[in-house]
Amino acid sequence: MANLKRTSRPLHPVARHQYADLPRHPLILCASLVQNPANLGGLCRIADVFRLEALVVPDLAQTQTRAFRGTAASAHQWQPILSCNTQALPAWMQLKRIEGYCCIALHCAADAAPLGQFQYPQKTVLLLGQELTGLPDAVLADCDRQIVVQQYGLVESLNVQQAAAIAVYEYIRQRYSG
Repeated sequence: MANLKRTSRPLHPVARHQYADLPRHPLILCASLVQNPANLGGLCRIADVFRLEALVVPDLAQTQTRAFRGTAASAHQWQPILSCNTQALPAWMQLKRIEGYCCIALHCAADAAPLGQFQYPQKTVLLLGQELTGLPDAVLADCDRQIVVQQYGLVESLNVQQAAAIAVYEYIRQRYSG
């Protein structure tokens, strides 16, 4: 994979027809359990902003909704989006492991590694939980590791978009700091 620029804006404008050929970070944002199309649209926007390899949604039909497209703000035109429903998730995760990815759950749990102390593997699948209920025990058991965004307030969790943005930023920061 070619090195990505460390700047927030390209030094030279890139034509839209060349954009698809630019390198992507080998981080896959797996939102197979996320149900709200607006949350999926926000995750698409995050995936595009950080040039992630892919966003995985439960059903591609959700990307056609007004809520998804309104929040994605055109990112869906550029970001690779795949689908994997809940039933297919264990087999999909196994396939990703065969391809060299590590499956990491972003999950609020006492035994999860604090994000600031976690070193991401180069090729990572970041699994996100369903709104309100998080990741089911069977999916958590199938993950290689669990990480948590440390929180200090009374509210017990972040919105899935917020948590994902923080976790993705840390992945990028680890690759391009210093």
